Amino acid sequence: MTVSEFAEKLSLHPFCLPVPGINVSGGYAGDLLSWVMGKAQWGDAWVTIMSNRNVAAVAQLTEVACVVLAENVRPDADLLALAQEHGVNLLGSGLSAFALCGVIAEFLRG
Repeated sequence: MTVSEFAEKLSLHPFCLPVPGINVSGGYAGDLLSWVMGKAQWGDAWVTIMSNRNVAAVAQLTEVACVVLAENVRPDADLLALAQEHGVNLLGSGLSAFALCGVIAEFLRG
């Protein structure tokens, strides 16, 4: 399923979708960026509450399909600009990180 379809089906807010056709194949949750760099994988939907420019760098490095900001967190201006520039899909949700991970896991299980 593409990031665009994923966002629509889970009612996620699209902050930035420069490459909406990437497939979402898994998920990862974490806020410690060094840990995410070592654990997140290509195709993951990465759930975080981090919203600064470093998120775009980690997302690009790990090749996650998208970053989903939980708990009504909004990206700062630097993150939005870098996400667009580097092809990082950036979504948002009002759900808590815990609830959002549960929804994503259930959805990906089908």
